[in-house]
Amino acid sequence: MPSPLLLADYFAYNTWIPLLGTLLLGMCGGVVGTFMLLRKKALVSDVASHAALPGIGIAYLVVEAYYPGQGKSLPWLLTGASISAACGVVVTNLIQRTRLIKEDAALGIVLSLFFGAGIVLLTIIQSMNAGSAAGLNHFIFGKTAAMTLADVNLIAIASVVVLCVCFALFKEFAVLCFDEEYAATVGWPAKRLDLLLTTLVVGVTVIGMQSVGLLLVVALLIIPPTAARFWSDRLGPMVLIASAIGGLSASIGVLLSAGIKDLAAGPVIVLTGSFMFVVSFLFGRQRGTVWQLHRHQIDSRRKGQLDLLRACYEQLERSLSLDQLISLSAEREVPDLTPYSITCESLIAVRSWSAGRVATLLRSAVNEGWLRRDSEDHYRLTQLGVRLAARAVRNHRLWELYLIHFADVAPSRVDREADLIEHVLEPGLIEQLEALLRHDKSRSVPVSPHG
Repeated sequence: MPSPLLLADYFAYNTWIPLLGTLLLGMCGGVVGTFMLLRKKALVSDVASHAALPGIGIAYLVVEAYYPGQGKSLPWLLTGASISAACGVVVTNLIQRTRLIKEDAALGIVLSLFFGAGIVLLTIIQSMNAGSAAGLNHFIFGKTAAMTLADVNLIAIASVVVLCVCFALFKEFAVLCFDEEYAATVGWPAKRLDLLLTTLVVGVTVIGMQSVGLLLVVALLIIPPTAARFWSDRLGPMVLIASAIGGLSASIGVLLSAGIKDLAAGPVIVLTGSFMFVVSFLFGRQRGTVWQLHRHQIDSRRKGQLDLLRACYEQLERSLSLDQLISLSAEREVPDLTPYSITCESLIAVRSWSAGRVATLLRSAVNEGWLRRDSEDHYRLTQLGVRLAARAVRNHRLWELYLIHFADVAPSRVDREADLIEHVLEPGLIEQLEALLRHDKSRSVPVSPHG
């Protein structure tokens, strides 16, 4: 059995030939698949791959009838597969245009119909006496290890053409993916661009059947761009990342297949891509689950801290008389509340929080320098804490006043409504609220609408 530790096994002819072919195919599939994913037509590749099978059978029968013994000529088989795949996509679009059947049902109907017809044709071909009938099932399951230099040259030519078209029309495809109506409005041939993109998908699907088979080629067009979506929200980086994931998964799959006996390359390529998807799903910098949870925890902690500061401010505001507040606010935008203390019990009573949550928020506020601890149960706001608390209270009350005066929300319910949005108020929106409410442009805190 070849050892995965021997470099000679990896650089043998039957390793680097499939490696080069699948690398190009993976990169190409990642680029084209990105546009189809953003167009929400990723499963068109699935229809194209399954619809290609009857074209292979028909091409074999036609060529074998006129040129006996030449039925498995690759150019003819790929031509038949391309025509059949294109017909499958066209039939799907025609069914969808009737609007009598939903898109997922149309995809399933065409996929099943063409694939069933292809299986029937292959069954008929296998029962023929022609000696060259065997081996067509390689197009179903792939034949990565049996790829030749001619196959790689064909994949390379097709990949270069597809990549050149994608990068030459990158701007047009980008607009088509995000706003097809705008593309048509500005005079771009949106329908022809969509047809060209679909043609590229069909081309990649047909070429990819040699390496991973028609059942798995769809993975090369869907998994890399889906994984790349977790790393970037920008189209350019997303295309590059998808191309890298597609090429890397294909390369690793071929190398694993070369190093481990009886391990089919096609399924390993798909499993490698799936592993990269799982890694991206968990650790993707933009949308990964781990980072999302981390950001959610930070946002949740910050919201809790601001709610605590607002509760401290309002608690002190209630405990002080109007004359005291006026004197404390003299020549200041906000009153100086640093000399007054707050107890943990009073905060629990005001916010209906658990003692554990209040204790946790108090510790974090002390660590941030917003509160100062006087004794075991008494805390005082710092100057920074007073400013942040006043800002939080001000934003909250401006939104409360807006809801009362312009949204007809009852004062008894407005506090909860304001809690839902006060933390995402941007400076521009605050200025609009001030203008609508004709509030003083200073940073003074409005009077509570609850009295």
